[in-house]
Amino acid sequence: MNRGLILKFENLVQLRGACRQLCTVSYRKVYRAQWKPVQSSAHPVWSVLLYPRLWQRDKLISVVSSQHRHLATKEETKKKKKKIPLTKGEVEIRQKMTLEELARAMGKDVDHIYEALLYTDIDLDSLEPDSILYEDHIKLIVKKSGMKYKSAKLKEEKERENTDAVKRPPADPAVLTPRPPVVTILGHVDHGKTTLLDSLRKTQVASMEAGGITQHIGAFLVHLPSGEKITFLDTPGHAAFSAMRARGTHVTDIVILVVAAEDGVMQQTIESIQHAKNAGVPLILAINKCDKPEADPERVKKELLAHDVVCEEFGGDVQAVNISALKGENLMVLAEATVALAEMLELKADSTGLVEGTVIESRKDKGKGPVTTAIIQRGTLRKGCVLVAGKTWAKVRFMFDENGKAVDAASPGIPVEIMGWKEVPSAGDEMLEVESEQRAHEVVAWRTYVEQQERMKRDVEVIEAKQKEHRLEYEQKQQKLAHLTWRQRKAVLYKANKHLMFSKPKERTEMDKNVLSVIVKGDVDGSVEAVLNILDSYDADDECKLDIIHFGMGDISETDISLAEAFNGVIFGFSVKANESIKRLAAKKGIKIKLHNIIYKLIDDLKEELNSRLPPSVVENTIGEASVLNIFSVTVGKSKIPVAGCRVQKGLLDKKMKFKLIRNGDVIWKGSLSSLKHHKDDVQVIKAGMDCGLSLDKYLEFNIGDEIICYEEKEVQQTTSWDPGF
Repeated sequence: MNRGLILKFENLVQLRGACRQLCTVSYRKVYRAQWKPVQSSAHPVWSVLLYPRLWQRDKLISVVSSQHRHLATKEETKKKKKKIPLTKGEVEIRQKMTLEELARAMGKDVDHIYEALLYTDIDLDSLEPDSILYEDHIKLIVKKSGMKYKSAKLKEEKERENTDAVKRPPADPAVLTPRPPVVTILGHVDHGKTTLLDSLRKTQVASMEAGGITQHIGAFLVHLPSGEKITFLDTPGHAAFSAMRARGTHVTDIVILVVAAEDGVMQQTIESIQHAKNAGVPLILAINKCDKPEADPERVKKELLAHDVVCEEFGGDVQAVNISALKGENLMVLAEATVALAEMLELKADSTGLVEGTVIESRKDKGKGPVTTAIIQRGTLRKGCVLVAGKTWAKVRFMFDENGKAVDAASPGIPVEIMGWKEVPSAGDEMLEVESEQRAHEVVAWRTYVEQQERMKRDVEVIEAKQKEHRLEYEQKQQKLAHLTWRQRKAVLYKANKHLMFSKPKERTEMDKNVLSVIVKGDVDGSVEAVLNILDSYDADDECKLDIIHFGMGDISETDISLAEAFNGVIFGFSVKANESIKRLAAKKGIKIKLHNIIYKLIDDLKEELNSRLPPSVVENTIGEASVLNIFSVTVGKSKIPVAGCRVQKGLLDKKMKFKLIRNGDVIWKGSLSSLKHHKDDVQVIKAGMDCGLSLDKYLEFNIGDEIICYEEKEVQQTTSWDPGF
């Protein structure tokens, strides 16, 4: 190749580079550095350097050959220009696509992507073909190109086969056999629900409960003297355990509503009636504490009429029984009424085939591991059965009744405690038997996958909403700055954001002081759920942010201590323990462990901890008041100092304290006195009824009638405005 052809070739390459730079589509910094044009006013395009120095020639040719597509071979060009076929103008997009991948998916070249990103907030200089684009930018490019987009992940979801476990179809009526009724005892706290169950079981459950208040759901099988069996669910009546009561009604056949004869209808009584109505379960009214002198059963029945609970004597269908759970009066009448209602309902179940049931309560036992209390609703549960509940599974190792006695089988309507779970399932989960452990793994994997997809969908919605918000903010800012040059825009944005660079660390420090990080541990799943439900009602984030960093079941562990240390948090334990070594470790690291057995005491302790995180408020206590009767001026050196002649009306004036000057009801000065005199003597204190002269530490003219207040400032601990509702 002769010298003339080489020079022509290089000139063409330089001309192409100049044109690309003028169009602002160049995407390589090296390219611009090598081919920067030297323009003249008359011919801006053609007046480029036509004859570069010879020592640069090899370098320039190598740069151009590596940077420009038109120097590639035909085979390479075909590979690069290979387009993905489009379906009805739709582009399949996914997260974290590179610029090159998007161009291929759209069937366009890379230059098209650069052109689509002009006049956006993206810095084109920093973009390379392998740069990753955000999802909102990908969608913007596709829209600008007049195409539609679809998400690639949706296709993957459709391809995955549903391997979930489901209930069996309804059984043939011919194979159904009678089963014990499941009866839930509901009512207000301390109305005698557990005492009633005690009398029926001849046990002392209530005496074992903390404070005599039920804080778990208990499932018991009661054998009546007549030979009948009834499964009772004892639910908490405290306001904090609403979810437990709702769960109890969804697995029950009959609800016994316990109302104290002297208290009448209370808040949780109304809530219990609503739970029963929502579940479509019949009611039996047990009016308790009828042995007390102030008992008024008729008033209770009339109050219940307002809530659509109509007793039989008023023409309704609700049986009402007056009882005394403590003395055991009329308990057999209540039991017979329950059995009679159960016979009318004709309760039957299929005791064959795969087991179906509901988890009533779950906990992590130190010796047994994850344990659940469940009610069997179909089939017969035996050792070795493989169960699935929520996102965990179990191979049944042991089963126990409510007294801790091992049992070999559990038929429909029978409550049983199950050992062998891999993880603790949530209370209220549906429990299904599957054919094998492999099948259990498939079910759990599918449920985990579905939950992940739902979470990803929610996350994407949140991200897109945020991106849209940021986009609108950006566009509004751009509109405001549209009339400025790019240099002026940069200067304005720098000035606007300059203060943020210095305030962020300070803001973060202040925020950390007003954050209470909490770890919640409970004995059973329902207890943790109840505490978390209360914490969800926290609405005082502007005072102190409440951050739940971890929750779970079981005793306090070293992991909890490490987490609390990392987040400067407090551990709250409900009906759990912390052994001596854990307590010593916590004391060494300065971690607070708060253990409680009664839920409202735990919440009170939490509120105290929140109060301690709030900054103290300053309160002014008035010590004395004086009124200005006359005005003087005293010459000190070359300046005149105004002096007020005052009389103390209340209390006393102490020169050490702080003072304020009030004129026409407005505070116009706060500070301290420079002098306080009685006649000609300097004094420290002036008592009520005495006259004095005083001057301020700041030059200020007095008016007759002004008030001088002597006060002291005291710091008072603030209290949180959060009200958990009990």
